[in-house]
Amino acid sequence: MTAVWLLAAAASAVGCSSTVDGAATCPGCGNGTEPDFPTSRPGTPSPMPTPVPRPPGGETLSPNEAGYVYIETKSGKTRCQISADTVGCESDFTDPPTVDGEQATGVEVSASGSNRWVVGNLGAMPTTVIDYASYDTVGWTIDADSSGTRFTNDETGHGMFISTEAVEFF
Repeated sequence: MTAVWLLAAAASAVGCSSTVDGAATCPGCGNGTEPDFPTSRPGTPSPMPTPVPRPPGGETLSPNEAGYVYIETKSGKTRCQISADTVGCESDFTDPPTVDGEQATGVEVSASGSNRWVVGNLGAMPTTVIDYASYDTVGWTIDADSSGTRFTNDETGHGMFISTEAVEFF
């Protein structure tokens, strides 16, 4: 009986691999649906980034171990992933452009000023909700108020202003 079980186990393992051939797809992207994994905050609050003292007018948001800062605006309508090189945000835009036949759900700007609209979802990331205030993080200044959020690269001056109504790159 043991030999039969071992033979069955070996046969079921044939074809197992950690890679899958084919092209990645994004079912439902651009149709306003979210992925089927939870995006709510866990029952126990995650630790907030430790603010570093700075002159009056703002606070510094510390990056995670990988160098990223994840924020959500006070309105809850926009979430962003920030690194030293880029800022990428998703929002429920009122009139987004079409990208590859689907309405864009996000925008990205680089420190060098290149920018693009994208279709996708940032997924379940541990965001820090920001207030209507100024923040510094990984080489970017964030200025948030009720009209939208401005991201400016401290070194190059490039960035974007984002709201649900419009996005302006500079």
